[in-house]
Amino acid sequence: MTKKDIFIDNNIAKNFSNPLDPEYKKLIKWLIEFDSDPKTIHNNAHLVVSQKLIAEYYRTMGHAASGNNIVVIINLLTQQGRLNRISNDQIKEFKQKYFTNKVKRRLTSNEEDREHIPVVLLSDRKYALTLDEKFTADLLNFPSFTATVAKKPSDIPYDQK
Repeated sequence: MTKKDIFIDNNIAKNFSNPLDPEYKKLIKWLIEFDSDPKTIHNNAHLVVSQKLIAEYYRTMGHAASGNNIVVIINLLTQQGRLNRISNDQIKEFKQKYFTNKVKRRLTSNEEDREHIPVVLLSDRKYALTLDEKFTADLLNFPSFTATVAKKPSDIPYDQK
């Protein structure tokens, strides 16, 4: 069963602390709502993460007091088993297989974001929210994969099946 998962870049997650934008409020609501009914549990939101991404979240947001900050959301999703964790080994294997010299020469994102490319492309739905244009270009142009990338929540069908 495909998880309803999404990758949220750190530059998007920072908007969770004091979301004034209704789009972010809707995204946060979708992430934190939980249905424990075994018949519909597969409809729950999952956040795609790696250890490096979680470390980025904590570096940026660990001090925030808001109940909607990404760290609080990660703790909730962890308790409910709703993190789609891509392991360091999976990232390494992906890079060994797909990051050929030809592909590496075409990448425009920085080294830190290159670690996130496998996280998105190994996720179930390959949905990503990011403000980083170079990271976006790398995801959209990565050979043999089709990702959906947007700058704002309303431009991605995250809450659809």
